Amino acid sequence: MQKPRSDLRPNTAEYETIPLVKATGFREYDARWILEKDINLPGLQALGLGLATYVHETGTRPRIVVGHDYRSYSLSVKQALILGLLEGGMEVLDIGLALSPTAYFAQFALDAPCVAMVTASHNENGWTGVKMGANPPLTFGPDEIGRLKEIVLEGTGVARPGGRLERVEGFRDRYLDEVTSGVKLTRPLKVVAACGNGTAGAFAPEALRRMGVEVIEMDTELDWNFPKYNPNPEDHAMLSQMAQRVRETGADLALGFDGDGDRCGVVDDTGEEIFADKIGLMLARDLSALHANATFVVDVKSTGLYKTDAVLKANGADTVYWKTGHSYIKRKTAELGALAGFEKSGHFFFNAPIGRGYDDGIVAAGAILAMLDRNPGKKLSGLKAALPDAWTSLTMSPHCDDELKYGVLERIVADYQALADAGGSILGRRIVEAITVNGVRVHLEDGSWVLVRASSNKPELVVVVESMRSADDMRALFRDEVKPRLAKYPEIGAYNQEI
Repeated sequence: MQKPRSDLRPNTAEYETIPLVKATGFREYDARWILEKDINLPGLQALGLGLATYVHETGTRPRIVVGHDYRSYSLSVKQALILGLLEGGMEVLDIGLALSPTAYFAQFALDAPCVAMVTASHNENGWTGVKMGANPPLTFGPDEIGRLKEIVLEGTGVARPGGRLERVEGFRDRYLDEVTSGVKLTRPLKVVAACGNGTAGAFAPEALRRMGVEVIEMDTELDWNFPKYNPNPEDHAMLSQMAQRVRETGADLALGFDGDGDRCGVVDDTGEEIFADKIGLMLARDLSALHANATFVVDVKSTGLYKTDAVLKANGADTVYWKTGHSYIKRKTAELGALAGFEKSGHFFFNAPIGRGYDDGIVAAGAILAMLDRNPGKKLSGLKAALPDAWTSLTMSPHCDDELKYGVLERIVADYQALADAGGSILGRRIVEAITVNGVRVHLEDGSWVLVRASSNKPELVVVVESMRSADDMRALFRDEVKPRLAKYPEIGAYNQEI
C-alpha cells in the first residue's frame, strides 16, 4: 500500500497517482473530508484497503455492505472505496443508492457483519465521508477509528486475495417492508415529509404512506445541488420552511429528514418546531407506560427535564446522560439494554420491539406517529404543552479549525471549571455543577444550563443553552454569557446560526 500524503494539489500528476488523505478527516466515530481538498479518489481507495486490513486484523468475517447517498460525487467515491476493499480481500455487497439505516439494516438482512456507507450526512456539498461498522448494530468509535487511521496514514494496508463484488438489486423495497411493518395507523393524519432534496426523498414519502398517513411532499425530488436549504432538520432554515408548509396546509405535523436519513426533525400542528430531545421526552413518557421500568439514554445537549419529569418517575423509568454522537449513544443504549436513546440532533435509537438498535429517521417517524395513534384525542402541540416548561436553544456552531478546536475547548473547559470551583455564578445564578464528560455543561441553581463542546464531524464548536425561566432568559444565557466568553478566543469564528 502506497503511503498517503497530505500536501497534494489537484491538477498535478502526483494528485492522479498518489493517495491524498489528511489526518483531520478521521473523526471521533466516522470519517469526513472535503473532497479534492482533503482526500482524492486514490486516497479513498487507500481508505478501503485500510478498512479491509482492519477487518482482517480483528478476525471479523470479511463481508461488507456498501451504499452511497445522493450527491454528485458519492457514486465515484463509493467505487474508489470498493476498489480498496476488493484489493484487501473483502466480499462486497453493493446495495446502491441508500440511506445510512438502509445499509445498517442490510447487515442483518444480508448476513454481513461489516458496513461502509458513503455519506457526508448533513454536511454541506463538497464534503464526503464514510460511516463504518463491524459489529451490528454498532458503528466505529474512537478506538476503531484510531486504529484505522494508523493503518491508512502509515500505508500498512495489506492486499489479499478473495475480493468479490455482488450488486444487490431491489434492496430499497426490502428496507421499506422492514421499517413499515410495525406501524399501521388507525387515526387519520396529514403529514408534511420534508427531505431537502436529499436521499430520503426516495424513501420517506412512500414509507409514510405505507404507515397509513396522508403525505404532503416537500422538497422530495432528488437534487444534489440542495437548491433550497441543506437537508439538516437541526438547522433553522429547514425547520422554518417545514413550519410554513404546516401552516399553509393545515397538516398535523411535519417530519424532516437529513441527507442520509438517519435523523428526524419535527414541527407540530401549530407550526412550532419541537427539538428532538423534547420529542424524545414525549416518546419516553408514552413508551414507559407500555414498558415498565424502562431505561433511556440521552446526550449531554438534551434537556434536563428527563431527570425531573414526574411521569417518567411514576412509570419507574431511568434516564442516563451520555456523550453526544450517534456512535456513543448507540453503544450506550446497547450496553445498558435501554429501550431507546435520543440525541438533540435528531438521532433516535430504538431497541426491540421497536427497532434494531441503530439510528433510523423513518423508524423514529413511525414511533412518533404510533404515539399519536395511541393518543387519538390529542394533537402533537397538546403533548408538547403537557411537558414541564423549559426553553432550549437551537444548536449553534462557531467555526474553529479541526487542528485547533480541541485545544481551544480544553481552555474553555478549564475557564468554566475554575469559575465553578470558585463558587461563581452566571447571570446572577450560582453554578452548582460543571460536567466535563463531553466538553463542559454548566448547571445553575435554577436548573438552567449552558454547554460548549467540540463538533465530532466539522471544524466547529457546539453551543446549546437551556433556561428554566423564559425564552428571553435562554437568549440572555447565550448573548450575555456564552457568546462574550467565547469571543475572547481569536481561534473561534462566526456562528452558523444564532438565537
